[in-house]
Amino acid sequence: MSLLEEATLPVPKAPVTPGLEPFWAALAEGELKLPFSRVTGELVWYPRAADARGPADLEWRTAPGRGVVYSVTVVRRPAGEYRDSGPYALAYVTLEEGVRVLTHVIGIPPEDVRIGMPVRAVVAEGADGAVLLRFRPVEEGA
Repeated sequence: MSLLEEATLPVPKAPVTPGLEPFWAALAEGELKLPFSRVTGELVWYPRAADARGPADLEWRTAPGRGVVYSVTVVRRPAGEYRDSGPYALAYVTLEEGVRVLTHVIGIPPEDVRIGMPVRAVVAEGADGAVLLRFRPVEEGA
């Protein structure tokens, strides 16, 4: 199932650090993939080219993209590429794999985003093909 959707906030092009190509390529295809060590089986976070604890033998696995809001703030005075966006929710989301990502929560008024709120990953796609990982609240009963 593709996570791609049209962006509601700007989607600045993120720099692709060497070794992170699988992460960004998966997002461009509408999937969230996370790196796991083939030696230990553990998730290697923050995504990088090699596991700091051992050989550079990583396996990129598709993740379901489920999480909960760990912390949130409403940005009321956006700057840079977001300056014309109005208020938006910037949050840390804890994925069910146990890692936290800094992201936007979209799809509801920013003031309604709450700590502990279940969310699901979506991939925002900009007009120039740039992609970013974002999250939407999980609908009740889903």
